[in-house]
Amino acid sequence: MADITRRFGWRHLRSAPTAHISHHKRGTLAHDGQGLSFWYRSLTAALSEVPVDDRELAMAFHARTADFQDVTVQATVTYRISDPAEAANRLDFSVDPDTGSWRGAPLEQIATLLTETAQQHTLDVLARTPLASALVDGVASVRERVATGLAAEPRLPATGIDVVAVRVVAIRPEAEVERALRTPAREQIQQEADRATYERRAVAVERERAIAENELASQIELARREEQLVDQRGTNARREAEEKAAADGVRSEADAARTVRLARAEAEAARETGAARAEAQAAWLRVHAEVDPSTLHALAATRLAENVPRIESLTLSPDVLTGLLAKLGRADGGTGA
Repeated sequence: MADITRRFGWRHLRSAPTAHISHHKRGTLAHDGQGLSFWYRSLTAALSEVPVDDRELAMAFHARTADFQDVTVQATVTYRISDPAEAANRLDFSVDPDTGSWRGAPLEQIATLLTETAQQHTLDVLARTPLASALVDGVASVRERVATGLAAEPRLPATGIDVVAVRVVAIRPEAEVERALRTPAREQIQQEADRATYERRAVAVERERAIAENELASQIELARREEQLVDQRGTNARREAEEKAAADGVRSEADAARTVRLARAEAEAARETGAARAEAQAAWLRVHAEVDPSTLHALAATRLAENVPRIESLTLSPDVLTGLLAKLGRADGGTGA
């Protein structure tokens, strides 16, 4: 929309570069073009503003397929006004000289024209297409048919409108039909998910079985090695006992032989000692047999005196002394001394 300002009964208009302005003064074209800026009097001016930029028109409408299923078509048409003068002649693009706003609704008229034309061609295509085909290939076929139909529509060039592009966003059935159509795919996906779950569980069970078998094999191998260890320990114990017994036997035999040899040596020493003592005793007896008895008595007294404790003093009573002397005298008389 153009910017209009007031100054002392005059009006000043300033338009955008994408708007085509036509200014008629008393039926004569005074200004015509894009991005204009000029002064005018509102009482004598007739203004029109035609946008020449690309505009997007979103549309949504219902259609019915060959199998009598309702679908919703969402599309977008890009158009532009290529001939502003022709458009201003066919549609009301006049603006209020005081406010700059359109007096009518020209863009709504263009939107209605494009929407009804596109809907007509869309209905023509979908009425001959089953629902399944419409959902799979309908977007391309509808886009192509709408673009061709809009290009062939004679009213659009006559109004100065060019269709730049046509886009079909989606073709969707009713919610219940869409859920029903999704059910087989969902079931198949669920079956695939279940199959994957079962396979994963089977793999997990197989791995658990392999782990259990490995553990059992490890336990069996461990038990076998323990059995071998016990047997080896028994063998080692028996061998150790046998070696110890053999060593004890050898040690006992050596001790016995040493004891026997020691006993024999002691016996031999005892015999020799006895023989020597006997011989010495015999010699001692022979010597004493050849010696005079008084000498023997003297020797006996000497030996006795050697073994008698030391006597510092001896007191004899007269009676004892008399008896002792008597005995000595008799002894001397008996021996002839």
